[in-house]
Amino acid sequence: MSRSVYRPTVRLLLSGLLALVLGHSLSVDAEPREIDWLELMPAEDLALLENMPEVVHEGDGASLLPDEIMTGRVVPEMSDVEGRIPGFVVPLKTTQDMRILEFFLVPYYGACIHVPPPPPNQIIHVKYREGFKLEALYDPVWIEGTLVIERTENDLGTSSYSMVADTVKPYQE
Repeated sequence: MSRSVYRPTVRLLLSGLLALVLGHSLSVDAEPREIDWLELMPAEDLALLENMPEVVHEGDGASLLPDEIMTGRVVPEMSDVEGRIPGFVVPLKTTQDMRILEFFLVPYYGACIHVPPPPPNQIIHVKYREGFKLEALYDPVWIEGTLVIERTENDLGTSSYSMVADTVKPYQE
């Protein structure tokens, strides 16, 4: 390779490497993308909800939501999205010292416990290896990680999404 071709090529490679390193170091401190619960629901489900008659809740009976919404349709574009989302914890697996290792994250307090569960696309099955303690179930949290499309079913509800959490923190605006 001639010397005149070599220098620009090396310069180009070095400048590209520098851009990658600087770009990475700048992105490390950036806030993660905030995921909105409505982003997890397909447009046709949102349209059904917006056009529903007023719902009257009477006890722990079956969900009064349309069957189409309860199938748990997902938004394919939300697969592998890295970000954070706020919500309330429904514990599924705890340690003896009451550290929560696995839970459903839901958009409102009492979902899956005091009232019928939300649609599966409004429940995220979360695993958090470190575990965390919660003062009370009505205390909201932020979870951060990569959202994936994965169905989980148990007695408390069914989720259409899951996440292995990188962090779980108390909710603060």
